[in-house]
Amino acid sequence: MKTSRLILLTTLVLATALFFVFDLDRYFSLDFFKTQQAAIEAWRDARPVAAALGFFAVYVAVTGLSLPGAAVMTLAAGAIFGLGWGTLIVSFASTIGATLAFLASRLVLRDTVQARFGDRLRAINEGVAKDGGFYLFTLRLVPVFPFFVINLVMGLTPIRTWTFYWVSQLGMFAGTVVYVNAGTQLAQIDSLSGILSPGLLASFALLGVFPLIAKKLVEVVKARKIYARWHKPARFDRNLVVIGAGAAGLVSSYIAAAVKAKVTLVEKHKMGGDCLNTGCVPSKALIRSAKLLSHMRRSQEFGIRSARAEFDFADVMERVHAIIKTVEPHDSIERYTGLGVEVIEGRAKIVSPWEVEIARNDGGHETLSTRSIIIAAGARPHVPPIPGIEDVGYYSSDTIWTLRALPRRLLVLGGGPIGSELTQTFARFGAAVTLIVKGERIMPREDAEVSEMVMARFRAEGIDLRTGHETRRFVVENGEKILIAGHQGQEVRIPFDVLLVAVGRAAQLKGYGLEALGVPTGRTIEVNEYLQTSFPNIYAAGDVAGPYQFTHTAAHQAWYASVNALFAPFKKFRADYSAIPWATFVDPEVARVGLNEQEARAHNIPFELTRFDIADLDRAIADGEAHGFVKVLTVPGKDKILGVTIVGEHAGDLIAEYVMAMRHGLGLNKILGTIHIYPTLAEANKYAAGEWKRAHAPQKLLEWVGRFHGWRRGRPDSATRAERRSGDFRNRPSSSRN
Repeated sequence: MKTSRLILLTTLVLATALFFVFDLDRYFSLDFFKTQQAAIEAWRDARPVAAALGFFAVYVAVTGLSLPGAAVMTLAAGAIFGLGWGTLIVSFASTIGATLAFLASRLVLRDTVQARFGDRLRAINEGVAKDGGFYLFTLRLVPVFPFFVINLVMGLTPIRTWTFYWVSQLGMFAGTVVYVNAGTQLAQIDSLSGILSPGLLASFALLGVFPLIAKKLVEVVKARKIYARWHKPARFDRNLVVIGAGAAGLVSSYIAAAVKAKVTLVEKHKMGGDCLNTGCVPSKALIRSAKLLSHMRRSQEFGIRSARAEFDFADVMERVHAIIKTVEPHDSIERYTGLGVEVIEGRAKIVSPWEVEIARNDGGHETLSTRSIIIAAGARPHVPPIPGIEDVGYYSSDTIWTLRALPRRLLVLGGGPIGSELTQTFARFGAAVTLIVKGERIMPREDAEVSEMVMARFRAEGIDLRTGHETRRFVVENGEKILIAGHQGQEVRIPFDVLLVAVGRAAQLKGYGLEALGVPTGRTIEVNEYLQTSFPNIYAAGDVAGPYQFTHTAAHQAWYASVNALFAPFKKFRADYSAIPWATFVDPEVARVGLNEQEARAHNIPFELTRFDIADLDRAIADGEAHGFVKVLTVPGKDKILGVTIVGEHAGDLIAEYVMAMRHGLGLNKILGTIHIYPTLAEANKYAAGEWKRAHAPQKLLEWVGRFHGWRRGRPDSATRAERRSGDFRNRPSSSRN
């Protein structure tokens, strides 16, 4: 700690200590002022300026040192100086004192607090930087928290000193007037509770609604400013227009129709979006066929001497497209029209905050006015501008489904979920697959042991896994396609026949009017906690809004976006991301919800780790899938779940129990107390909870219980202790059935 900070801290501590050591707080009681009121008033009459300055200085010192007594001094100001002068003195003295406390907190504590808890405070810091003045104003109007606490806490945030000063001056003024006015009647008040007369209670009630009024006024002012250059229609053709018929768009329009709103859904390409046509459905269909082949190769593990399969990759791909066709009616125009949604095939462009221009695929044009708009435009594969990539040609997760011949040598760029899933899948069909990863492991969002387990399986299945390789350029030499990559300072040449680029997806931000409106965007459209853009009646949901690119998250967001769009300003809901699960459908399957170890450590979040190895699970053994684990992070000493990672067969299904538990505040004790069918893989969840319970068994109590049972058997205490030494249950190996 710097010398100046140490001196300041020592001074503050010493001053506070002296205040209490010499019992100075007795001078800041209501009884003292009442007994000395006549003498104080005589002093004020004799030396009015000195009295005012002296009172001002003491008030500044009390609030600056965060000492008790400010409330009583405010009452005394009314009694001594009257409503006008008392309000003036207290208003400035309290604000200056509060600012001094604020600056002391900032100088002494802020750097230390931010250095240690900066990651956890990031959201608070960003909120204060953006709307700190309003938050402070609200806290000043309604004294839910003591003012000295507000002073100290605000000193830890990035709010500007001048902003803190003038907002405090303004925000505390109404309360100052109320207290000073009460002080003018000090002679009639016997206790602090005496100031709660019906009139004063009404004043405080008004103070309570001030923040709501102020918030509404701020919203109105912001809305008038952002809508200033646009003409709002007097009547609207629609309650809601939804752009994009992927998961977010379909759910949004479905909800709108369900509550009898007039809704139009616009889709320029295919209903169902990426998930149905190029993502979840086709990839899982292909993975299933590949998994069948992998099981046949393992036939001897299941007591089958030999098993072989003949297949044509074109037939496999035909099955994939047949499955898409089977699922298609769920997301079809006919179904949504039947539900009450107007579906238009065409391109939508937002031309004003309340108008959407639609160019129909059949050549028609129309413009619809609407109260609200939801943007659910989705995302597209990101293709980095690597030199030579256009020369060699490439597939993405959108176009790989046009393949009908199995590549002899497939090169995959990217070790995230999409790249990892398709790498293993094509390898199981018999392609020689090389996976290029810039980092040291695939699936970098997961814990290192998870990545290592999947990588070990990849290598065992013959996949050429190249970690630490930086893609530099592509070349074609003598008709052969070659990747030039950098690895440990050397250039590596990797020949291939087909290239799959799977390095992530980018939100669709262009082509439907965001630029003309001036809606802020980054990697995604910027939205608030209600999924509103900078225009309060325009919302975004799904991949285009982030922060997750999952079909189930898009549907989850769609509920909030549609309900808010249809019922604001009467009712709005903040999007809840407290328990977002996901799975990567490699083998072994990986599923997660909440924190994992690497995230908890990166954010300095304390946790306790409980692990159950699926190798001990009866059903996994019977199925020949005795590998993987359930790993649970909990609050130290408690069963509250912070996060869960499951690796193993059907991990994506098993995680659902933990998602429900986290979403509804249930702990491991509740999971342990739930009956799970035997033998199932779901028992792994119960046994993980059992591991936590075993680690937290009350050992002292159990010792006394052991003595109790020994006593009931008629055995002496010494024999009981001997039994414990020879057969201590804590040292026995656990069984998955116990």
